Amino acid sequence: MIPLPSPEWRVSPGLTDYPAALADMEERAAAIHGGEAKERIWLVEHPPLYTAGTSADPAELLDPRFPIYDAGRGGRYTYHGPGQRVGYVQLDLSRRGRDIRAYVAALEGWVIDALAALGVAARRAEGRIGIWTDDIGGREAKIGAIGVRVRRWVTLHGFSLNIAPDLGHFGGIVPCGIAEFPVTSLAALGNEAGFGEVDAALAAAFPAFLDKLSPSD
Repeated sequence: MIPLPSPEWRVSPGLTDYPAALADMEERAAAIHGGEAKERIWLVEHPPLYTAGTSADPAELLDPRFPIYDAGRGGRYTYHGPGQRVGYVQLDLSRRGRDIRAYVAALEGWVIDALAALGVAARRAEGRIGIWTDDIGGREAKIGAIGVRVRRWVTLHGFSLNIAPDLGHFGGIVPCGIAEFPVTSLAALGNEAGFGEVDAALAAAFPAFLDKLSPSD
């Protein structure tokens, strides 16, 4: 079997406009499907905003203090903002195994492995998509979110990981529809890793993530 080309790895400096990112993703997905562009991992940081997934419940929008966008991904409301690394993962699952569940599990595992390299013990939680750890008070807390869309077997959206955002900004929503658990961040855990360290950990764990996807013949 001929190895698949490595995806493009892109890191955008500063704050990336959310509607522009959506449009860029859509364009890239079409180009990947058409064989006109490489797969891509795109790491960004957004200004403060809320996004609504396809299962968003208006009752879970508690305080619309920031712009709200329909994301088109699965899931409910989430927050993006400064201090949070967002990873847009655009892979062609027609060439990497047409298994969306396996893809989501591998995506979670990728972020968990990167956090382990930074000294954070993170995990999955049964019945709750996302990345979980224990906060400084010993409570189970969410440190990363997963939200994906797959169109013509090309993936859009991906993950977000809280490095040092203002956690108070999550108070405007019920994050991902889960009210009984808090959110946390690397900074709140006393971990001083910044974007450079996080991106390096993600890059180091990336080959193992791809290995968990089964290339199609």
